[in-house]
Amino acid sequence: MVKVAIVGASGYTGVELIRLLANHPAVEIACVTSRQNAGEEIAAAFPSLRKRIGLICDSADPQLVASRAEIVFTALPHQTAMEVIPDLLAAGSKVIDLSADYRLRDVQTYQQWYQAHTSPELLAEAVYGLPELYREQVRGARLVANPGCYPTSIALALAPLLKQGLIDPATLIIDSKSGASGAGRSAKVGTLYCEVNEGFAAYGVANHRHTPEIEQTLSDLAGAPVVVNFTPHLLPVNRGILSTVYASLTPFHSSADLLQIFSDYYRDEAFVRVCPKGSLPNIAYVRGSNYCDLGVVSDPRTGRVIVVSAIDNLVKGAAGQAVQNLNLMLGLPETTGLEALPLFP
Repeated sequence: MVKVAIVGASGYTGVELIRLLANHPAVEIACVTSRQNAGEEIAAAFPSLRKRIGLICDSADPQLVASRAEIVFTALPHQTAMEVIPDLLAAGSKVIDLSADYRLRDVQTYQQWYQAHTSPELLAEAVYGLPELYREQVRGARLVANPGCYPTSIALALAPLLKQGLIDPATLIIDSKSGASGAGRSAKVGTLYCEVNEGFAAYGVANHRHTPEIEQTLSDLAGAPVVVNFTPHLLPVNRGILSTVYASLTPFHSSADLLQIFSDYYRDEAFVRVCPKGSLPNIAYVRGSNYCDLGVVSDPRTGRVIVVSAIDNLVKGAAGQAVQNLNLMLGLPETTGLEALPLFP
């Protein structure tokens, strides 16, 4: 059994990692940390874990964590993650980081959208952990930068089109919606029940921090710089991301042709499901799972393609994808510990 640790276990992503790893046949959760819950059982913060997980929360001391675990998941906010990751690596642990701190390769871009970076020398080493696109690099990585939830849904929606040059990247418009858990567990006015319930609103318009991450991956796929309009919205639900992407086709392809192209592209991907003709993704059908559902339609009137993508932001958009990366790093089948079907209703 490979010993793993979760640094920052008291957030939504942390408890989702615990839920998935508790049933993983090849790993043991040896350590969990939480600043606000240090010295308490993790089940005190998450009663869902009672009688299954009796771990006591430690402080996030890198030497202590590294002494207990071979692979460490850092489920910390950006900036906080970079305070501990260099020490974890120096102590001999491999790291799967769920923050934004090592996703962008260019330090100036990171500092433009976030803040000063204290370990920029690690940006060149970090592997962007979207297995469907960077699988081989993840296998031998010491530091994996787990992708953001919005960028995951968008990259998988556009990969077949950009890789095969079927759209004009300059025409891309991306409209995404996320459940409230995407904002984290800390109390914020904007995610209080009375603020979210019965509402639906855009936020981060023209300046959301996932924008450079989205553009970096899409540029890789297109083989040239890609700049996008990306607008996120907050849905009054707990989980899920639905992204709808629009672009001009070059040349025009029918819906049937595009469905075949998507089906061929993702034929061997365990966690990408292409919806059949007449069916489109719904966040209700991926909840609790590591699946990404894709639907594609072409519009002969406008010459554009519409791709709809649905994921669970806490699973394929965070913890599930992190476990998928763990499996690659351990040489296991990617589906190990992730075989559970979506929850419905």
